[in-house]
Amino acid sequence: MDNHTDVICFLLSGFPIDVELQIFLFFIFLSVYIFTLIANIAIITLVKLDQKLQTPMYLLLSHLSIIEIFYTSTIVPKMLSTLLQENDISFAGCFTQQYFYVSLGTTEFFLLGVMAVDRYFAICNPLRYTAIMNEKICLQATAACWLAAFLSMFFLVILVSELPFCGPYIVNHFFCDLAPLLKLSCINTHMMESVVFFFGCYAILPSFLVTVVSYVLIVSTILRTPSQMGRKKAFSTCASHFTVVVILYGTVIFLYVRPTHAYPIEINKFIGVFNTVVTPLLNPLIYCLRNKEVKAAVIKQFNANALRNNLAQ
Repeated sequence: MDNHTDVICFLLSGFPIDVELQIFLFFIFLSVYIFTLIANIAIITLVKLDQKLQTPMYLLLSHLSIIEIFYTSTIVPKMLSTLLQENDISFAGCFTQQYFYVSLGTTEFFLLGVMAVDRYFAICNPLRYTAIMNEKICLQATAACWLAAFLSMFFLVILVSELPFCGPYIVNHFFCDLAPLLKLSCINTHMMESVVFFFGCYAILPSFLVTVVSYVLIVSTILRTPSQMGRKKAFSTCASHFTVVVILYGTVIFLYVRPTHAYPIEINKFIGVFNTVVTPLLNPLIYCLRNKEVKAAVIKQFNANALRNNLAQ
């Protein structure tokens, strides 16, 4: 048995496919990554520049975009390097990547719970909404999400890093995910799998329950609204957030809130690509395409830039 302190680096197996297909995927994933950064930076910039978007809902959305930028940047650059046959990652680098991956993911779920509560007060208690949800409360809630996630996940990553690992040190994934790392341990990891399951439940279930309860109350309030136009407007304000919630909770619950051996690693890789590459791009697109205020802000900024260019000429 080799002690884990002897581990210098791990090798990421990445995608065992033809070189030509790896190069093709490299350019596809690189393009999606660039568009993801542009889209989320655009959301942050719009919220900062447009006075009409200086509301709790959009302030929380801008924080969600910040998380998405760091989240995808934690995984995608190294994944791209594996497609170029640079598969090694240091022991410290592996667990640093894992720490930021699980911490940022947990922060995102906590923030989605806060956003659900925000929608609840906006629809179910509109007269007190501005008093309950203001910029100060949003900042405090966001800071609490970051702090709770990064402190709790630190202990999980430390526990996993203390496991004894046996060679060959090949992680059967395109990043240092928990399940393939546990399979490299020299000891029985049944207890550690239970710990990982507990932390997965801690990261997902509280915010999931808050979101479900909030939307049950929201839907019941909307259905009691006498005006059809009022019901339609209320549903439209929740549609974007609800869509994002379904996508994120669906993929992550499938990946982590279950036994680690329940599905083949190839399926985990596919879902992992969707979760780390596609979803961070979908979120800003969903909010832009389904939100009239965001679309109006985009048009306003384009018109303002066009006017400045004309004046400059």
